[in-house]
Parts: sequence; structure tokens; C-alpha cells
Amino acid sequence: MEYADMLLLRFGEFTLKGKNRTRFEKTMLRHVREIVKPYPKARLLKEYGRIYVELNGEPAQELLEALVKVFGISSISPVKAVRPVLEEIIDASLRFIEMVNPEPGTTFKVNARRVWKDFPHGSQEMNRLVSAPLLKAFQALSVDVRTPEFELRVEIREQQAYIFCENIPAVGGFPLGTNGKAMLLLSGGIDSPVAAWSSMRRGLEVECVHFFSYPYTSREARQKVVDLARVLSRYAGKIRLHLVPFTEVQTSFAGIGQDNLMVTLMRRAMLRIATTLAEREGALALVTGESLGQVASQTLPSMNVIGRATELPLLRPLVMMDKAEIVDLAQQIGTYDLSILPYEDCCTLFLPKSPTTNPNLHVVEKVEAALPDYADRLAEAAAAAITVEVTPHGDERPADEADLILTVKEDWF
Repeated sequence: MEYADMLLLRFGEFTLKGKNRTRFEKTMLRHVREIVKPYPKARLLKEYGRIYVELNGEPAQELLEALVKVFGISSISPVKAVRPVLEEIIDASLRFIEMVNPEPGTTFKVNARRVWKDFPHGSQEMNRLVSAPLLKAFQALSVDVRTPEFELRVEIREQQAYIFCENIPAVGGFPLGTNGKAMLLLSGGIDSPVAAWSSMRRGLEVECVHFFSYPYTSREARQKVVDLARVLSRYAGKIRLHLVPFTEVQTSFAGIGQDNLMVTLMRRAMLRIATTLAEREGALALVTGESLGQVASQTLPSMNVIGRATELPLLRPLVMMDKAEIVDLAQQIGTYDLSILPYEDCCTLFLPKSPTTNPNLHVVEKVEAALPDYADRLAEAAAAAITVEVTPHGDERPADEADLILTVKEDWF
């Protein structure tokens, strides 16, 4: 990549959105500007449907690795830029192929595009003018215009000509935040971080809420979630994480003779608290990592009863994905190795041997209505939430005192 003078960033599907395209492109440019900020020599050039990053000596590989994570960018090409003069284009193309160092029998084609119409040679003529000296200089090459192993592309514009062949996939989707804000329930498992990433890819700004139950869950389990949020922040710039002490709420379900409803009651309580936080933070929806049929609380009857605990739209990006697909995506985005660390979260506490897969809404609501001071406990848990702004390269660690916000009372068992 040492040959690159620039990085060419192509936009994703939002370019099809007509009147909203300008808004999306402005957001995209702002995000790219934030990524490039630590590289003072780099300069941005905006053209219709793309952004060029002039490197000016800044490290191409570092910038590439950061920019492929920016939502809304569909692909990136390292580019060699020269003056729009035939001799310089041919010379740069020869040096470009020399860098590629093709194996014998490698097939290629030249794909020239004359954007600057005053350039004296047309696109088809340029294909021949550039490929002829390449074939003469590199005996290993042969032409295949239908399915070449690599394609040398030449774009001729008034100010510069651009030469490139790589087309490196990026995350695509919509620019972050262009489709609103949502509150995501983030556990320490595999699924919810993938749901967060999938939501951000669709243009949602995501804030996360995590429930911890001290002393039943460890500081390590809570820190694992912070570290998962840090991986997600590499795609978002930062993630706001709300840590909710859940001990009082969770233990209020013990000893009431409804063990098979424990998971249903707990999930509904989480949704109610998350709804309070969402309304406080201006989020318009809740997001979960549920996948249909994966566990007892994710059967359709269970999801129906649990989802009725909130009036906000409840988004489930993974609902029709199987576990193997979710694991593959977790590995791709970098959350999998953290998710499988063996620290229990509150979702694994007090689990009954046989949780119901078909809860009755009337029975669940009757049990909740009989719990003493239940609404107050939910409100207190939401009010006691600790908010941490997690950044890509920081080392944020919530204060240990947060573990002691709510204490466990023995008479609740």
C-alpha cells in the first residue's frame, strides 16, 4: 500500500435515498473528518458519491483500518494520483503493476473512464494505450476482459488522474445517527453486541443499558460489558453505557412461588427500566439481541408477553438469524472473544429448571401487581443507573462504589 497517495471512499446504499442523500452525505463527511483528525497532514476532498482522503505522508494502512469501520462507507480503494497526462498515466500504471508483482498467467484488464471530456483520448482508446505497454513490460500478464484476476482502473479528471485496482469492502449501511436513537439492552453474551452493531449499521445511534446484580455478579462481569461497549465504540466513536443495579428488582421475584415465570418477570422489568432511560435520553425505540426460538424467553409466546411491558417500538435485528450466523458476525466485528469469557451476568441468576415457554399475560400481570412497592423499585433502579462514556482507546472502569448502590435484604428471599 506504499504506492497509495489517496484513499477513495465510496458511499453505501443511502445514495439511493433521493432528497435525503445530502443530509446523509454531510453526516458521512463529519464522521470521516473525526476519524482523520489524529492525522493532521491528511486532507479530505468531497465529490459526488465519494470522498478522497489525501494522505500527504500519513500511514495508509492505519487510516484504512479505521475507515472500513465507518458506517455508510461501502468500499475503499488505495489510489495513485498523477497529472492527467498520457505519459504520466502509463508510467504510474507500470509502477503500479510492478508493486502488484503478478504471477505468470495472471489475467487482467484496464478499465479507463474519461470524466474530463477535454482529455484527448477516449475511454476505449485509453484501455488500449495503457494495456499495450503493460503487456510488453510484464510477460506474466494476459488480457481477459470478462473475468480478469485483477482490474486496473484509471479515472481521468481535470485536476488529476486516479489509478487503482483494489476494492476493499467496508461495513456499508447508513451513516451513524441518521435514522434516530435507540436504547439497546446489552448483556455479556454473544447476541446483544451483534444486535448493537447491526442497529448502528442501519443508521441508529445506540445507547446501551446493562443490568448487574451485586454481589451475585462480579466486577469482572460488569467490566466485560464495558469492554464489549469499547469494541462497539470503534464503529461509533463513543458509546454511552448505562449500568443499572438490578439486585433489588431481581430478588423481589424469588420466593413468590412462580419460579417458572422468573425469566419472563425479569425481562419485563428490564424493558420497563430501559424504557424509562430511553425516554430520559430521547431514544425512540428499544433494541434487544433476541433470536426466535433460541431460549425459553425467545419463543413467540414469550416474546409477545415480554414485549408488552413497553409501549416503545421493540427492535430485534437478530430475530430470524440462527446461532451460527450470529457467531460468525460476532467474530467479524470483534466481540466474540470477549462475549465467551466465563463471567456470569444477572440473566443467568436464579434460573428455574423449567422456565415457561408459553407464559400467560394475565397471570404475569397479576403476579407483578402483587409485588410490594414494585413500581418504586423499578423507578429507583432506573434513577440509580451509572452512565459511562466508553471510547475506542480508553480504559474506562466504573467506580467500585457503584456495586453498593443497592444492598441485598435477606427478608426478600
